[in-house]
Amino acid sequence: MVTTGNFEISPQQIALYASVYSMLSISILLWVVQKPGEYLSRRVFAMVMDYSAITSIMSIGESVLLPTYAPLLWVTLGYGLRFGARYLVISTCMALASILVATYFNSFLWGHPYVVVAFILTTIAVPTYAHRLVSRTFEAHSQAVQANQTKSRFLAQASHDLRQPIHAISLFTACLRDTGLSKEQHQMVDNIDRSVHSVSGLFRSLLDISTLESGKVKPHPGPVALGILIDDLIQQNNEAAKWAGVTLRQVPTNVYVLTDATLIATVLQNIISNAIKYAPGRRVLIGCRRRGGCVSVEIHDQGEGIAAHHLPMLFEEFYQARERGDKDVEGVGLGLAIVKRLAKLLEIEVSIHSLRSKGTSVVIDGLRLADPEFHTKTIPTSEKRDQTAMRGLRVLLVEDDRNVLLATATLLEKWGCIVQADISLPRNVEDCDLIITDFDLGANITGTDCIASVRHLLGRDIPAIIMTGHDVNRILEELGQGNIPVLSKPVRSAELREVVMMQKTKTDELARIHNAVS
Repeated sequence: MVTTGNFEISPQQIALYASVYSMLSISILLWVVQKPGEYLSRRVFAMVMDYSAITSIMSIGESVLLPTYAPLLWVTLGYGLRFGARYLVISTCMALASILVATYFNSFLWGHPYVVVAFILTTIAVPTYAHRLVSRTFEAHSQAVQANQTKSRFLAQASHDLRQPIHAISLFTACLRDTGLSKEQHQMVDNIDRSVHSVSGLFRSLLDISTLESGKVKPHPGPVALGILIDDLIQQNNEAAKWAGVTLRQVPTNVYVLTDATLIATVLQNIISNAIKYAPGRRVLIGCRRRGGCVSVEIHDQGEGIAAHHLPMLFEEFYQARERGDKDVEGVGLGLAIVKRLAKLLEIEVSIHSLRSKGTSVVIDGLRLADPEFHTKTIPTSEKRDQTAMRGLRVLLVEDDRNVLLATATLLEKWGCIVQADISLPRNVEDCDLIITDFDLGANITGTDCIASVRHLLGRDIPAIIMTGHDVNRILEELGQGNIPVLSKPVRSAELREVVMMQKTKTDELARIHNAVS
């Protein structure tokens, strides 16, 4: 029999209490595993158990087990920091009650009241200080989050607003190229086009990073033909590669992977763009390897390489690997930061291996193979088509920016299209073969509304294209259908021509089906 303070307790009673406490603890653990989440009854039950156990130990332990006060204080702070100020007050009151109960039963505490007073003052002072500290930290965190959100909104809005004039300049430049210029004038147009391409890349990065920071980007996995995707990206980057003297090569592949086509294209685009910038006058090779049930994409360049001390920081925002005496390279250091965030969303891994004077290799691992049933015959979008096939194509163009409207209409007419251009949703619609619309048309009208309205008026499913300065994934999610291409401004003339030709093919196919049925 153990005699402590004002009562006696047998070893058997201690063992029984310990057994009951252990069983209840296990039951709470199983409860948490099976039903995670917030349950008031569970929290109250756990708090009562914790303080009962600590109080019992302090009561029967005389002076030997008084260090148990440390877990008492730790539990008190733990409940307050995890669940908030209300729980901190409740847990502090329970701790004070625990000290008073232990004092009544523990003869050592009963005979040394100054120890009890020290315990009580500490139990009040420490949680109070912790609460003030946490409150200030939370306030500072809230201000930081608000500032970051403000920055993101500013970047998104600035990027969107500046894309419009850059988009117009790009299209006007494409129109100017076909006006019988001299060799010197062609060179000047090329220089303008190159500068516009650089600026548009910067704003694309700003919009991408602000969109990712908003947390609104959600992957939509589907079967993606890597060979076709890489071939399209090579075609899109051919002009930039030509300016840099870079030769882009692809190892042919017919593999399909299950991923988000838009997001993985953005990942590859940023990596290819970096390879072109940092390996001028060299070759860049892109290929795929099968690794078990997954596929890896590798991009190898023959540039100057990156020093080892830069490698751990390459994925940080605004970081650029530069050595003393290196020439300036366009960009703000966001490309790989975007790649890192997208890789996390897509649940893939991106690694960089580089040696000075040897080149750099970027490896994308973890792309899952798509099921064979998804493998369908697809015509590469990069296939050369007869540009004269656009002659006579009737296009309804809707764009709320007059400069962009004029530039796009002029370019389409140069390609032989017959264009009806409107700055808002048209009331009178002539029969057309294709709708090209901006997404934000003002007066709470979107490109989706425009397409639906025109299709309803003409009574048929007319192919359409949407151009936007916003996040493409958000637009695709709102569309809810994958048969309407969405182009991100600024759109290059070659990209627009390619998509128009794709939609022209759909128009011809629909016409053939209609004639066959008739």
